[in-house]
Amino acid sequence: KRQILLAGTSFPTTSIPSLGAGDKVLHFSAYFVLGVLLNLTLMFQNRYKTLKKMNSVYTLITGIFYAIIDEVHQHFIPGRSMEFLDFVADFLGLVLAIVFVLFLLKLNQIIPGEK
Repeated sequence: KRQILLAGTSFPTTSIPSLGAGDKVLHFSAYFVLGVLLNLTLMFQNRYKTLKKMNSVYTLITGIFYAIIDEVHQHFIPGRSMEFLDFVADFLGLVLAIVFVLFLLKLNQIIPGEK
């Protein structure tokens, strides 16, 4: 999943076809998907109890760290740049992903680790 994001941000903008969506929408969407998948992975894994218990916090920390690395990485790609608003879109995508997962779990009355 993360490799897809990294690969997608490694192409110069001249070699990427336009998807018709704004740059910030793409950032938000990509990090929303990353956040949902990461949050669910941490929530339902049983190997590391701390990650399981504090899955939302670790999803946010990991996602923010990855977003920072991604923005710095884009600085070195022709036609791309580091933008604070891209990071904000990434952050908002992660936050909404966490809220979305919590909403779905509450809606379906699923509590990880309980049978």
